Amino acid sequence: MTERTQATPGRRTVMGVGAAVLGTAAIGLSGTARAAGNTEERSGGHGGGPGHRLDLPVPTVIGHRGTSGYRPEHTLGSYQLALDMGAHIIEQDLVPTRDGHLVCRHENDITATTDVSAHPEFASRRTTKTVDGVPLTGWFTEDFTLAELKTLRATERIPGNRQRNTLYDGRWEIPTFEEVLRWADREGRRRGKPVWLYVETKHPTYFRGLGLGLEERLVTLLRRYDRHRAQSPLILQSFEPSSIQRLSKLVATPRVVLLSGAGTRPWDFTATGDTRTTDDLVKPAGLKWMASFAQGIGPTLDLIIPKDGSGRLTAPTTLVRDAHAQGLILHPYTMRNENTFLPADFRRGSDPNAYGDAFGAFAAYFATGIDGIFSDNADTALLAAADFTGR
Repeated sequence: MTERTQATPGRRTVMGVGAAVLGTAAIGLSGTARAAGNTEERSGGHGGGPGHRLDLPVPTVIGHRGTSGYRPEHTLGSYQLALDMGAHIIEQDLVPTRDGHLVCRHENDITATTDVSAHPEFASRRTTKTVDGVPLTGWFTEDFTLAELKTLRATERIPGNRQRNTLYDGRWEIPTFEEVLRWADREGRRRGKPVWLYVETKHPTYFRGLGLGLEERLVTLLRRYDRHRAQSPLILQSFEPSSIQRLSKLVATPRVVLLSGAGTRPWDFTATGDTRTTDDLVKPAGLKWMASFAQGIGPTLDLIIPKDGSGRLTAPTTLVRDAHAQGLILHPYTMRNENTFLPADFRRGSDPNAYGDAFGAFAAYFATGIDGIFSDNADTALLAAADFTGR
């Protein structure tokens, strides 16, 4: 479903339950956006009543781990470049240290994203763990204090695909989430407008089992930096619906449930014996349930447009229409420019690491009516969004 709008092309407001398409540059809140922290919301503060709006352009370009197509992911260098390119919102994934600090890494296994293997003093920390049912061997943030992690330097996660990014190996350290909040506040003051952040709780059930619950630590920082309100320039996200439910009781900050591929099951469901899968959650009943505590979903792109056996796009599903009917926004993931990550329709040439027709792929996904997209290449995504809206 293509939702080009009236007054301002390509800009849409999703308001409450029903996803009204009104043609403004804002995304509205539904469900229990004013759940907790709500006493202050209702009593004045920044507001947070039904149909409240968040000012984000549509399609929203989300800098995936910063702009990880050009810099090692989850570094201040990656975040800064995404912001400089014009990304509307910038993503952080959060994992804890042994002493309870939240740091920005895509995974708690830091083997591929730091130079930890080159530190002989940490050789004995290499171990095998099972995280969300998957055995992993490497080094893990929960086995390091923050001071120890700060002796490491970030490296490119997929150097085989992004050899140029290795130029920046060792340039930046692992940032804490509090450092990112301070950076965002500084940049916001310098630019005269807020810097939006998109924050994921990683493996929350696993970490709660270790006594390192993420949500309460995260909420402490959100309140400290005044990003706990319905109007705050920040969106919370998790692959575990129970983490979003927990957060909904603690802050009014907008929330999104991430959805893995068809047939998969959120780990918190597995841990509690809930037999539902992603296939159930993308049905109207599942979407209605998520809309009771979240304002949006972040599905894989394959849940928007599946691929056939050759990797080519097929017909779009009804997910966009069905989610909008429940008042949910959709921010699917992840667009990358390289051939190896693109649908087969848009690959060009035989080099898997060369750029394909990313603009063609963006156009296909935007045409479904999604509200935004995660991209490793913010500049490409912004140009594609401008093409789509006619700006």
